[in-house]
Amino acid sequence: MKDMDNIPALMADIGARAKAAATKLATASAERKHAALIGAAEAVWSTRAEIIEANKQDLIYGEEKGLSPAMMDRLMLDEDRIRGIVDGLRAVAEQADPVGAVIDAWDRPTGLNIKRVRTPLGVIGVIYESRPNVTADAGALCLKSGNAVILRGGSEGFNSSRAIHAAMQQGLRSANLPEDAIQLVPTRDREAVSEMLKATQFIDVIVPRGGKGLVGLVQREARVPVFAHLEGIVHIYIDKAADPEKTLKVVLNAKTRRTGICGAAECLLIHEDVVETIGQGVIRALLDKGVTVDADMSLNFVDGTQKASKDSWGHEYLDMAIAAKTVASLDEAMEHIRTYGSNHTDCIMTDDARTAARFTNELDSAILMVNASTQFADGGEFGMGAEIGIATGKMHARGPVGAEQLTSFKYVVTGDGTIRA
Repeated sequence: MKDMDNIPALMADIGARAKAAATKLATASAERKHAALIGAAEAVWSTRAEIIEANKQDLIYGEEKGLSPAMMDRLMLDEDRIRGIVDGLRAVAEQADPVGAVIDAWDRPTGLNIKRVRTPLGVIGVIYESRPNVTADAGALCLKSGNAVILRGGSEGFNSSRAIHAAMQQGLRSANLPEDAIQLVPTRDREAVSEMLKATQFIDVIVPRGGKGLVGLVQREARVPVFAHLEGIVHIYIDKAADPEKTLKVVLNAKTRRTGICGAAECLLIHEDVVETIGQGVIRALLDKGVTVDADMSLNFVDGTQKASKDSWGHEYLDMAIAAKTVASLDEAMEHIRTYGSNHTDCIMTDDARTAARFTNELDSAILMVNASTQFADGGEFGMGAEIGIATGKMHARGPVGAEQLTSFKYVVTGDGTIRA
């Protein structure tokens, strides 16, 4: 029986068991990991009624906490979304096993053969908010990459995460892999987060997935290395050479398909030459869809917009709202993105190949899109099966973090009695 009153002891026990499991998982065969993921997928689907029932408790809790509609949408699970979780687990299962893959190999004049080989990171700590599906996504990707994982879900998704976690552990048992390879922190107590952030003896990397507050806390307090996953301050720049029909479709999808995900568009930058044509058409279409548009002075002529404030720029709405601004050039658009963006995802709408090339060459966001909805900023859509998040930093992993990005490498050097002169 775990002692929930002694959080340091609880987390030390979880950490020690994760480290022991990581040692076994690092050498587990690809076939056993595949079997565990397929078993987990089957367990999630067979217990979907229990997962939905647990999710109902979380939705009640979320309403009582006053979560925004966007956050409630992130939290909600129905049969379709559970089918998405199952599909994600199966997709990860079918991917090539990254562990042991030879990244590069070469021979030296000395007679040495040198290989760079993928190897697990060890124990990964994942701290996330709202989305209970992260329990499955993160668990699957860490398992596939030979890492043990300690999951600390948000308090609002506590029951849903527990139900999904039970299915993940069923998959591990069915493949005769250690259950401790995927552990879920069994308490809402925030002290557990603090313990994870300083557990350098157990955890090799922390992945925070949530809003600016969570990520900022982790970056300030963590002694363990961190893969930063900042909020999505996503821009779409509508160039003077944009195609009107493509632009309308892309912007509406990027903003309204799901407003609560990190790839949702949050700011429109419109070239001054197309403000009265494409620009106002897009804004009116957004307004017709029920989107609130915080517009700068040059766009306030469009009925229904409201005046933007200085806080409109660099704001992650995660709701049916967007900021809109006129710019005089591509350079001004890029400068705005550099100033107010989060290096997550940014998009240009243009039929001018040279302008598109400048946008993708000169900006340094983790994901840059040309004439495509920013809602595609997702590991599943990138062919990774699932993602543990979108890394916005520049060290080790960047963009969607899948199984391959959760590995490091080692050098295997082979000789034949070779000595150095």
